[in-house]
Amino acid sequence: MFFRPFFPLVFIELDTRRAMFAATTRFPSQAWVTQQLRNATPSGVAPRFLIRDRDDKFGAAFDALARATASGSSRTAVRAPPERFLGSLRRECIDHVLVLDAAHFQRVVAEYVRYRSGTRPYQGLHQQTPVRTVRPDDGNILALPALGGLHHDYRRAA
Repeated sequence: MFFRPFFPLVFIELDTRRAMFAATTRFPSQAWVTQQLRNATPSGVAPRFLIRDRDDKFGAAFDALARATASGSSRTAVRAPPERFLGSLRRECIDHVLVLDAAHFQRVVAEYVRYRSGTRPYQGLHQQTPVRTVRPDDGNILALPALGGLHHDYRRAA
């Protein structure tokens, strides 16, 4: 897109490190961020706590909606897990992909979120993935490409 910036927004469940919702835009605003919180909490199903970073895009409307749907929102410290997730997204994915347009960027971010949540083990979770799956102990190991071969998911064949 001729070096135009895109901005991802990701909602992460911190205890399991599972990315719950991801959205992208070229023009983030307070109204857009507030609408994404509505989209991430359908039918009023909301997290007990909402922790956000210190960006000015999270304005008064976002805080009001957070208080109405969750127990409120609090700001994270600098370099907290959501910021690390976005840094990993950039370093492990976006820096290696030539993004063609906004729809392509959304697909790349969504695929990375699926990869991170479903196949990548976390040391803090005792080498488990955020989305728990039962994997066989025996069989040949297969390398399944993710993100167009940029990363791989290694599994045993059943």
